[in-house]
Amino acid sequence: MAYTTIPKSSDYFNTKLYTGNATQGKAVTSGFATDFVWIKNRGSTDDHVLFDKIRGGTKYLYSNQTAAEATYSSQDVTFESTGVNVGSYTSINQNSGNIASWHWLANGAGVANTDGSISSTVSASATSGFSIVSYTGTGANATIGHGLGSVPKMIITKSTGAVAGWGVYHQSLGNTNALFLEESTATSANSVYWNNTSPTSSVFSVGSAGAMNNTNGMIAYCFAEKQGYSKFGTYTGNGNADGPFVYTGFKPAFVILKGSTIAESWWMYDNKRDPYNVTSHGLNPNTNGAEVNYPNTNQMNVDLLSNGFKLTASDGAVNGSGQTYIYMAFAEEPLVGDNPATAR
Repeated sequence: MAYTTIPKSSDYFNTKLYTGNATQGKAVTSGFATDFVWIKNRGSTDDHVLFDKIRGGTKYLYSNQTAAEATYSSQDVTFESTGVNVGSYTSINQNSGNIASWHWLANGAGVANTDGSISSTVSASATSGFSIVSYTGTGANATIGHGLGSVPKMIITKSTGAVAGWGVYHQSLGNTNALFLEESTATSANSVYWNNTSPTSSVFSVGSAGAMNNTNGMIAYCFAEKQGYSKFGTYTGNGNADGPFVYTGFKPAFVILKGSTIAESWWMYDNKRDPYNVTSHGLNPNTNGAEVNYPNTNQMNVDLLSNGFKLTASDGAVNGSGQTYIYMAFAEEPLVGDNPATAR
C-alpha cells in the first residue's frame, strides 16, 4: 500500500468542541486557516450553521433548511490563520453551550475558474481533495469547474440566492441520482440533477434542478478521495448489532452516514464527542435536533477503528437489513505512513 500524501490529517480537517460564552469574537482554534466551518449547538434545537471563506463570514446557510443565504452581524465568523472567531449568536456561541464545529482547509478566498460552461470562483486544496465552488446558475444544463485536478466523489450544492434544497452527488449513487441534505428521503432519480453526467477531473455537470442550478448564486462543496485521508463509499446493512465493518484505510475522525434505499435521517459521528468506543453521540444534519446518545441500546452506535468503522447498531437508520448506505469519512490518522493509526 502506498503511503498517504497527507501524513497529518488534522492539518486539513479537524473537529473542535468548545463551550460558548455569548461574546463576539470567541476564538475556536482548528490548527489551520479554516476555509469552511460547520457548527452545531449540541444541546439545543438550534440549526446547523455553515460558513465558508468565499461567501464571507457574515453569510450563513442551514444544512437542515432550504432557506436562501442570510446575513446577521452577530451570527458570523471571522476566518483566522489558526481557525475562526465566532459571533455571539446562540446557535454558534450560546453562553455555556456545548458546541461542535468541523473545519476544512481549502485555499483561501478563491480564484477565477473558467473550466466549465459556467465560470466559477474556486478555493481548492488539490492535496486534500476539497474545494469550495461559487457560481451563478443558468437553469439549463451546464458544467462548472471545481479546481481539484482529480474527480470528486461527493458534491454538495446549495442555492445561496433562492429557497432550494441541498443537492448531494455521491459516486455510489451514479450520475442520475441525488440525495438531499435537509431531507430524510431515499435516493431519487432525475436527469435534471446532474445531467446524467459524471464529474471529471476538471468539472462537474448540473441539470436544471433548483438545488444544483437555478438562476441565482450557488455554492458547492466538492470532495475527491485521498488515500489515507478521505473515503466516500457504501455498505449494506444486516440489521444486527454485530453490523458490517467498513474499511477506509485510516482511523476515522469524522463520519456521516445516510441510507440511500431507505427514508432515514443523516447521521454524524466524530472522535471528539466520543474519544473512545462506542461512538454513540449522534447529530442529524437534516434536523435542528439536539445531540442524541444511545450508549447501551445498540440503536445508532458505531465503532471507529484503526482501519475503518463498524456498525454496532441494529436500527434501520444506519444498519437496516439489506439496505444500502452511503458514507463520507475523514481521517484522524492514516493506517500507514509517518503517523500510523492505533486502536481506540
